[in-house]
Amino acid sequence: MKITGVEIRPGNIIEFEGGIWKVTKIQHTQPGKGGAYMQVEAKNLIDGRKLNNRFRSADTVEKVRLDTKDFQYLYAEGDDLVFMDKDTYEQITIGKDVVGEAHEFLQDGMDVVLELWEERPISVELPEQIEATIVEADAVVKGQTASSSYKPAILDNGVRVMVPPHITSGTRIVVNVYDREYVRRAD
Repeated sequence: MKITGVEIRPGNIIEFEGGIWKVTKIQHTQPGKGGAYMQVEAKNLIDGRKLNNRFRSADTVEKVRLDTKDFQYLYAEGDDLVFMDKDTYEQITIGKDVVGEAHEFLQDGMDVVLELWEERPISVELPEQIEATIVEADAVVKGQTASSSYKPAILDNGVRVMVPPHITSGTRIVVNVYDREYVRRAD
């Protein structure tokens, strides 16, 4: 679907200069002399490059709609991750760079949502929160009870998070995947 330069909004996925870009920031400017334009900041969804471009009201760009599909994470193979389509049971291999730092939270059998463009995976969306087990937690320093102090702990997937003093090794906790923060003790 074609849209004009002034119709671009943050969050839009646009096709521009042969790439797929996610608009992160816009600024509409109306100079005293000349026509209005939209200053657009975008990130390339394929290779991560940044773009800062002006679109005049007469310019048109193609607005792209990404398809979403449910997949299940199976296993890691070097720098690649293997997922299975939950409908067709077809397996797909994706590089860890597509998932980003969140790949450390992937667990066998985890349900994820893949965003696809022309059958190519663009991004992987994990659940907001996951359960993990603390394998190593620092001892509580005596006398730090006056303030809400947190201590470092290492999860079973190797990720380091800050947890409250009452959390010990072996405790199952809920962690926010994207903030890497302790949420609560798992039930």
